[in-house]
Amino acid sequence: MDLYSGYINRLISELSVLPGIGSKSAQRLAFHIINMPKEQVEKLAGAMTEARENIRYCNVCFTLTDREVCPICSDASRNQKQIMVVENTRDMTAYEKTHKYNGVYHVLHGAINPSLGIGPADIKLTELIKRLERDVDEVIIATNSSIEGETTAMYISKLIKPTGIKVTRIASGVPVGGELEYIDEVTLSRALDARVEL
Repeated sequence: MDLYSGYINRLISELSVLPGIGSKSAQRLAFHIINMPKEQVEKLAGAMTEARENIRYCNVCFTLTDREVCPICSDASRNQKQIMVVENTRDMTAYEKTHKYNGVYHVLHGAINPSLGIGPADIKLTELIKRLERDVDEVIIATNSSIEGETTAMYISKLIKPTGIKVTRIASGVPVGGELEYIDEVTLSRALDARVEL
């Protein structure tokens, strides 16, 4: 039995497809949105539409940005010879919050996962190798400590080692199976400081 009208049901249904939003949370959000002033709802809807239309990949590191080159890649004070490889933009943000890293990033947008049919060609590895044609001293691999993250780290290490570029991996301290975006800044800082050469 439908408890609500079609519009409310549709709003709940659309909100429930968001990650981490179950049916109860979707219902709460739906009623919150319905009770918001109309101008505020229009601002929210406009912000979502504008973000979807204007956000793209940075031409250098492939993070999400609304510019051709993101603020980190265009910052002349950053060490352009040190590249930290992360799985997604949220992981990059987690490291930026530590205020310990002054290099640049490369965002893979995933990890190698054969069980899901995700191979090296499905993430931004080709683009990483192309970046290494420039003057690069070190590549820090900061993929998650999951099986997929470790597989990706080893694959990247094998690709880069023959070039003579130093390859390091963030140290333990990041729990196995842990997602970087949920780990505190102190743990991430220690993992970065204690990275090891692969």
